[in-house]
Amino acid sequence: MPYYRSVGDLPPKRHTQFRQPDGSLYLEELIGEEGFGSDSSLLYHHNIPSAIVDARVWELSGLHTTPNVPLLPRHFRLHALFDETEVKAVDAVTGRRLILGNADVRISYAVGLADSPLYRNAVGDECVYIEAGGAAVETIFGALIARPGDYVVIPRGTTHRWLPEPGEPLRTYVIEASSHITPPKRYLSKHGQFLEHSPYCERDLHGPDAPLLIATEEGDADAQVYVKHRTPGNDGIAGTVFTYPRHPFDVVGWDGCLYPYTFNVADFEPITGRVHQPPPVHQVFEGKNFVVCNFVPRKVDYHPLSIPVPYYHSNVDSDEVMFYCGGDYEARKGSGVGQGSVSLHPGGHSHGPQPDAYEGGIGAEYFDELAVMVDTFRPLELGVGGRDGEDPDYAWTWAGRGPVR
Repeated sequence: MPYYRSVGDLPPKRHTQFRQPDGSLYLEELIGEEGFGSDSSLLYHHNIPSAIVDARVWELSGLHTTPNVPLLPRHFRLHALFDETEVKAVDAVTGRRLILGNADVRISYAVGLADSPLYRNAVGDECVYIEAGGAAVETIFGALIARPGDYVVIPRGTTHRWLPEPGEPLRTYVIEASSHITPPKRYLSKHGQFLEHSPYCERDLHGPDAPLLIATEEGDADAQVYVKHRTPGNDGIAGTVFTYPRHPFDVVGWDGCLYPYTFNVADFEPITGRVHQPPPVHQVFEGKNFVVCNFVPRKVDYHPLSIPVPYYHSNVDSDEVMFYCGGDYEARKGSGVGQGSVSLHPGGHSHGPQPDAYEGGIGAEYFDELAVMVDTFRPLELGVGGRDGEDPDYAWTWAGRGPVR
């Protein structure tokens, strides 16, 4: 995170005695990145955070991917992946369906109403976009409220759980990194403050504002935490369930620059120009070998001869993944893309608007569209969820006909 927060009770100086009302010491835990060389936070626990009484394998399924061969642009319909009758039993962690992935990032989708187990990702940070529904996201740092349009950014190693609100199912588009996810460096000063040209700032980021304490006594029911972690096999990821003698939500206070937060896409201020602006102006986050952008409702190009829809372009160095989650998509009319669609345009294939959209968009002054884009700098492979929701006709929509065999 780019700025410091302090929540709950803390001693006046770090790494000094801080005692509980009964005279025993609170137990200090440092959660930090890059081997003490980057952002961190200090948390003060009632109980020993390392104490476990059991461990078992968490059998992770559905992580296998297959290459995008033959090389094709692809379209996945995510709303077709979950049946209405099953969502009551699906949660936002164990119910994820993998759409696309590589060694740097995995993109999944889940629709459900069930509470998730306690969970932490020890592989990398997570950025979860809320397409619909709402949830309380309880963490060791405190609770966050997630609403439609929120990105929920959860640092690696943060124990948390998702508690959906009753009613509409919680729809989550999950970007799991093998690295950290941060605001783009070009938006920040050398000391970490958002600069004036950034399309959002510190006021738009909402972290926990109070500790979340769930008291447990010796002999109470043990707490199980599902942990995703690194391993040489199984696509580099394995799962373990740790059993703790006390509930992990026992932090009375913390401070630092590393913590979970929400950012709503409606608070992103679009950068526009007289002619079409390239995708980097829409960037919101970055990770190792990938970036996250969002396309929000905005005034479009105002040169008298401008062509507002995107020009055709070749992704020489990256695969482009677009999740369409609101509004209308002028450039994609006639492609089959709609709400809940994901398109994959791989490096090596030129792509752009549908045939009638390029000239048809001339004269437009405003685009009412909402989409989340991930660009990766290593090729993406197809996950089980992607294959299950694929539209087999998408690759031929620019030509108007399929292959002659």
